[in-house]
Amino acid sequence: MQIAIVGLGLMGGSFALGIKRSDTKVVGFDINQKHCKTALELSIVERIVTFDEVQKSDVIILAVPVEAIIKITKNLTISKDTTVIDLGSTKEAIVNAIPSSIRENFIAAHPMTGTEKHGPKAALKDLYKDKIVVLCNIEANAPLHKDRAYELFNRLSMKIVTMDAKAHDLHAAFISHMPHALSFALARTVLSQEDPKSILTLAAGGFKDMSRLAKSSPQMWSEIFKQNQKNLLQSIESFENELAKCKMMIKKGDFEAIDQWIREANKLHHIL
Repeated sequence: MQIAIVGLGLMGGSFALGIKRSDTKVVGFDINQKHCKTALELSIVERIVTFDEVQKSDVIILAVPVEAIIKITKNLTISKDTTVIDLGSTKEAIVNAIPSSIRENFIAAHPMTGTEKHGPKAALKDLYKDKIVVLCNIEANAPLHKDRAYELFNRLSMKIVTMDAKAHDLHAAFISHMPHALSFALARTVLSQEDPKSILTLAAGGFKDMSRLAKSSPQMWSEIFKQNQKNLLQSIESFENELAKCKMMIKKGDFEAIDQWIREANKLHHIL
């Protein structure tokens, strides 16, 4: 089986490293020639191929930003036996954009994993291990492609969850997209108040943990925010309501209420 990875950054590179096996050829394609060179140097893929060869592969992994995924799907020329799996962080816009001619082939997937780093050098063999992958609207997929997707994600030791694309995007807004927005906002707020030396001197675990996501790729996350605009706004407004409650309690000096407010938040630890 030949698997073609389109996009040789963190997600695509990690998929390639994690999926390698003696019976599988892993080849790569990326419009960034530096990424291609690095992916070869690090043995992430066996070869760099043309897009024509990508389309002749048994499996195509689309590990590129959401807008690029949509653009690529409109120009794919593949056989009925080629499985296409995208790894985009939003799903509804992608699912709605898939041409009907390849809808049975196309697996809309979102692996719930990643780091703030990007590029081939950020790739990790175990990035996907024991993480959740959400497969959306798989009732539209032919059995061959559904089975192949399950096989590959099982090979990566992932926990597979199925979900409607619309529901996925709402949940992802609260669990992933809004936290990224908050991290970007936190970084900008601190940078506007503190000089870099103060940040380096005083920043402890809490700030480092909360600001880590602010190092994420601007291109990727601006596109995610665009594709999930409505749900992201809803999640930000919900957060603003909670922050306003906290602000008002502090302003009134009602620290008993603050204590209870924090205790309610602590319940998250019983779930995670």
